[in-house]
Amino acid sequence: MSKIEHFLASSKAALTQTELARRIQLASGDYTQEEMGKPSFLKFMGEADLLIEPARRWLRKFDLPKAERPQTVILFPGFGHGPSRMRYMAQLLEEAGHTAKDWGQGRNWGVAEETLQGLEARLLDVCKKSGGQVALVGWSLGGLYARELAKLHPDCISKVITLGSPFSGSRRSNNIWRLYSVITGESVDEPGIDTDASEKPAVETIAFWSPNDGAIGPRSAAGKPGERDRAIALRCTHAGFTYDPKAIMAVLAELDRAPAM
Repeated sequence: MSKIEHFLASSKAALTQTELARRIQLASGDYTQEEMGKPSFLKFMGEADLLIEPARRWLRKFDLPKAERPQTVILFPGFGHGPSRMRYMAQLLEEAGHTAKDWGQGRNWGVAEETLQGLEARLLDVCKKSGGQVALVGWSLGGLYARELAKLHPDCISKVITLGSPFSGSRRSNNIWRLYSVITGESVDEPGIDTDASEKPAVETIAFWSPNDGAIGPRSAAGKPGERDRAIALRCTHAGFTYDPKAIMAVLAELDRAPAM
């Protein structure tokens, strides 16, 4: 290896170590007060239920109600997940009579202006092709994107449904923020877009939350009056919002509910 190659390799390694140290620093610190309300470690461990879910699907049988108000629905995955995580819900929505669309952005690797712009284009395209308004269903971080899109293009959207999405209160009232900082290299105090996550979109907005959520604090996902129109409690894990029968049936019921005037 030449001296130049050795220098470049050493510099790259140093930069990598420096960046890793910076990310670890972002995820460090005592934020006890800001983390109040986050789920317990025991509930967080309950999220391992996700590992056995695929096997249960073979035994599960749904008595799906037929959609009274068939519509186009865009599904938004949570942090670190892509359309495949929402595919089971999409399949059941389709069987009930709805048209399910993925968000078109691959895996959700955090809050970014570029992603939001891509979602705007995706929303306008789906809205145009469907010939009317569409409903947005977002799980976890995906729900935050759904809310932001509804603020930008309310005329395209019939309603927004969030599933365990942390739009209210402290950005550290959850068990994910440290991992988020390490993976994205961004502080939760400085998200990739300039927004007030708790501001309610100008469309009907329904927030599902669960006391059994092991990732997101229940109050953060339920929100306060004025931050959403209605908050509905379910008893499922955080991952379970995407596959638990109670969650699927609740989403179907909301899609059939006529939008509030």
